[in-house]
Amino acid sequence: MVPLLLLPLLWGGSLQEDPGYELRVQDLVMVQEGLCVQVPCSFSYPWSSWSPPGMPYMNWFRVGDSSYRRYPVATNDPTKRVKTETQGRFLLVGNSRDNNCSLRIREARRSDQGAYEFQVDTGDYRKYTYEDKRLTLQVTALTQKPDIHFLEPLKSGHPTNLTCSLPGSCEEGRSLAFFSWVGGALDSLDPGTLRSSVLTLTPRPRDHGSNLTCQVQLSGTQGTVERTIRLNVSYAPQNLTISNCSDVAALGTLQNTSSILIREGQALRLRCDADSNPPAELSWFRGSPALNATPICKSPILDLPQVGAEEEGDLTCQAQNWLGFQHISLHLSVLYAPRLLPPSCSWEGEGLHCHCSSRAQPAPTLRWRLGEGLLEGNHSNASWTVTSSSAGPWANSSLSLSGPLDSSLRLSCEARNAHWSQSAAVLLLPGKCAFPAGAVPAALGGAGAMALVSLTLCLLFFCMVPGKSPGQTAPRLRRPLRGTPLPQGSNRSSITPPSAFRR
Repeated sequence: MVPLLLLPLLWGGSLQEDPGYELRVQDLVMVQEGLCVQVPCSFSYPWSSWSPPGMPYMNWFRVGDSSYRRYPVATNDPTKRVKTETQGRFLLVGNSRDNNCSLRIREARRSDQGAYEFQVDTGDYRKYTYEDKRLTLQVTALTQKPDIHFLEPLKSGHPTNLTCSLPGSCEEGRSLAFFSWVGGALDSLDPGTLRSSVLTLTPRPRDHGSNLTCQVQLSGTQGTVERTIRLNVSYAPQNLTISNCSDVAALGTLQNTSSILIREGQALRLRCDADSNPPAELSWFRGSPALNATPICKSPILDLPQVGAEEEGDLTCQAQNWLGFQHISLHLSVLYAPRLLPPSCSWEGEGLHCHCSSRAQPAPTLRWRLGEGLLEGNHSNASWTVTSSSAGPWANSSLSLSGPLDSSLRLSCEARNAHWSQSAAVLLLPGKCAFPAGAVPAALGGAGAMALVSLTLCLLFFCMVPGKSPGQTAPRLRRPLRGTPLPQGSNRSSITPPSAFRR
């Protein structure tokens, strides 16, 4: 007969009064459905030198299982069979020689929830169950969100691997996880690549700020967990625009090299914008920004309080960040009244030759007023010849007169463009030099008159009466004749010459 004191050992009973047996394991372990958890555990027992090699064996049992054909959920005894529903999922990861009874639970199921107890088998029919210290496993719904890992920063045009993983899931074994990627940045990718945990993405500037979602479903679980991130894509400046922030004529938004017209003296405010990440540094230059050129302004806003004619030319905005740079230019055209140089006249042989020049924006046209008649364009007859030319903002005109001149005849050169007009006159006096009678500004179309004081400089004119040599008399002026008025509706380019020059 077996001694009664040995029966509890044979039945897996507990000798709680034996101080040599101790189990150290946490009372409650919580794990989400489908995930893994490792439970640290250590134990002690009265060691015997008579224990067989490989001993002791370690066993974990579920509390409440029938004692008849009771199978452990995990064991290191190769001769024992484990429960079918826990096979491959409940694993002893500790070494009995180190008294390590740690338990790893993979792919936790709701049915795994319950209490578990540890048993040590030292051989010679010596088994001890630590009933006074049990492990309670609680399995909750899966709420853990996956993580998305990648090397930052994301650069436009550079392929990057993004890895989706679910914290707490098993890295090894037969666990099945189904991955899927969703997002606007994936519209050009092969749908087959969107089912892998590793996604290779080549981001574009337009993908910046878009959402990317990784969804995970674990085998044997209900529902899907997901993680959404907002893409931060770095890219060089692009889509530069210049807009007009002032009250001058409408400029709108300029996306290509363009131009703007402004009256001299008006204020101009321009704003430059660029699409880039990180935000670009914006600078303004006159002309094209050469290497190491100094900008006239380091700001998106360029303020020109009073635009002058000398500021006409190209203005360039440059946007730059650590990924590159881009620039956009516009041409500034300044509208200004004609600058009329004083007419210069000289005698050449028997004729009077006068020259007149003017500069303006838009380019001016020149005409001569002789008495009441107008002479312009390129025309000639027996009494006069007008030759005109233009180049850029400059206009030039020459007048050649032949025959006697009326002493009271008034000669003037007029310059005009679409907004302003200016005139400079020469007064012909008998037997004396020809002096300028002053510059007379006149406004057209509501434009303000511009005073040209410099046009009164008479020192640029020559005497119209030649010097008298000994024995000669000064040329006699004929009877004064008035210029013929311009007929109503006539073409000024074919005007009838003044009667003063008819022979």
